[in-house]
Amino acid sequence: MHISVVLFTSDLRVHDHPPLRAAVSGADAVVPLFVRDRAIADVSDAGPNRQAFLADCLADLDRQLRDRGGRLVVRAGDLVGQVRQVVEAADADEVHMAAGVSRYAHAREHRLREALERDGRRLYVHDAVVTALAPGAVTPAGSDHFAVFTPYFRRWTAQGVRAVLAAPRTVHVPDYIRSHPYPTREGMDGLSPGLAEGGESAGRALWKAWLRNGIDQYTENHDDLAGDATSKLSPHLHFGTLSSAELVHGARKRSSSRGAEDFVRQLCWRDFHHQVLAARPHAAAADYRTRGDRWRTGEAADADVRAWQDGATGFPVVDAAMRQLRHEGWMHNRARLLTASFLTKTLYVDWRVGARHFQRLLVDGDLANNQLNWQWAAGTGTDSRPNRVLNPVLQAKRYDPDGTYVRRWVPELADLRGAAVHEPWKLAKETRAEYDYPEPIVELSDGLARFKQARGLE
Repeated sequence: MHISVVLFTSDLRVHDHPPLRAAVSGADAVVPLFVRDRAIADVSDAGPNRQAFLADCLADLDRQLRDRGGRLVVRAGDLVGQVRQVVEAADADEVHMAAGVSRYAHAREHRLREALERDGRRLYVHDAVVTALAPGAVTPAGSDHFAVFTPYFRRWTAQGVRAVLAAPRTVHVPDYIRSHPYPTREGMDGLSPGLAEGGESAGRALWKAWLRNGIDQYTENHDDLAGDATSKLSPHLHFGTLSSAELVHGARKRSSSRGAEDFVRQLCWRDFHHQVLAARPHAAAADYRTRGDRWRTGEAADADVRAWQDGATGFPVVDAAMRQLRHEGWMHNRARLLTASFLTKTLYVDWRVGARHFQRLLVDGDLANNQLNWQWAAGTGTDSRPNRVLNPVLQAKRYDPDGTYVRRWVPELADLRGAAVHEPWKLAKETRAEYDYPEPIVELSDGLARFKQARGLE
């Protein structure tokens, strides 16, 4: 009897799943396996939000497999050791898994391959499972990756995305393979109150609703902070409950609108960051392009960081965004850019400080996208204009013109009407005293001058 193991990692779905499809097609029985990797738990900044979302995903994946006659086997501990135990118990011939891009993912794959080969088994690693196009599938002449997005997008578009695979109708799992208990949300402390539901079923429902009601207006509305007009699919892409390839094909099939084109472009941005990190894994913790920064440290900088984290900087749009992050474990993309610019360019604090905070709270805290978007904002990444600074007041007036977003998350200022909510420091002193809201922690002009001086721009 030919048995295969499918090792799930960041691909917690049954639809459009190349490793699962290959295993089911080539074996008499399959063991779907997820290992709660002790090494990741030891080094990761993953907070309770991602742990809770993961629990949802695993429970839903098990339901999807049971609907097809199978089940999910969950183990905890050293990944290589647990896979070897399951392979031996099942007398499996091979293991199928998706390729990763991080330094740890590459090391994990290498360790697992060596261990399985010593045991006389084989490891099959499948590309374009976590991303629409595999990192390295397209490269510029003379380099192993694209450092600029636009030429990458042109090549990515010309290359095309692989065909979408149907979910298997049946999955036969040996009944003698033991599973450890599944994690659950119950008893988890520190969850964001507005955390979304995880799992493939929730992701596919969200995707269908987005196709019906949101994608065609994406171009006009995606930067509207108050409009809630983005897809909110990023957590499902991070955990792989949705397939990037399926989303690309689905968007193009559903609509030829500009909104659909721009949404696909955003999926390409995700692939772009993954191919950068795959080629330059050090960029997860070090500058992709160093600018010689000497970031602020010390008590004053620490106090500014705490104010930023708590949503108490005195700049309403920054505080609104940081409070949304704490409440939902998610933040609007435009808000991510302006809060990151504020920390790195206005407060001149190391981007890694902000990236770690986001990683702890974001349910979609993807290493490639989080770190490289932070580097983009800090000017140490792939931005062709590394010294651009996003003015929080101008950004607020442009993307939250009537102040709805700010009033939603900063109720202290709810009585201020219109754009006045973005500059409460302009109120008369006696009027300001009526609001329980902090004064700005920095003068924007002072922050800009400090940044320019640090970068040698003056």
